Amino acid sequence: MQRLSGSCNCGAVTFTLVPEERATACHCGQCRKQSGSYWMSGQTHLDNMTLTGDVRWFEASPTAKRGFCPTCGSWLFWKAHDEDKVSYSLGAIDGNTGLKLQRHIFTGDKGDYYDIADSAAQRVD
Repeated sequence: MQRLSGSCNCGAVTFTLVPEERATACHCGQCRKQSGSYWMSGQTHLDNMTLTGDVRWFEASPTAKRGFCPTCGSWLFWKAHDEDKVSYSLGAIDGNTGLKLQRHIFTGDKGDYYDIADSAAQRVD
């Protein structure tokens, strides 16, 4: 099984995980505000992730929360309250991921300052 390692910008939070073979680009307003553009993430089951350091969680909506490093502010995770999986920032992974973008979500909310120019599937909501 492939394992990926990642960290926040300052290194206070580190994690290792076994990825599912799916990468997603989220274009929702929350992800754009949080990241400055769209957010690229992978997903894993909680049982397949080891986390060290202090992660703070922001209740982003009634259905999900976002995890970040309280020291440097790096946004690392997104988790739906009713799921046993977590999405992780592909940009936080150390080195190559081996994953390929498979879908864009919330494309109806995307910014007007960029185009989606690849052939990955698109979902409006």
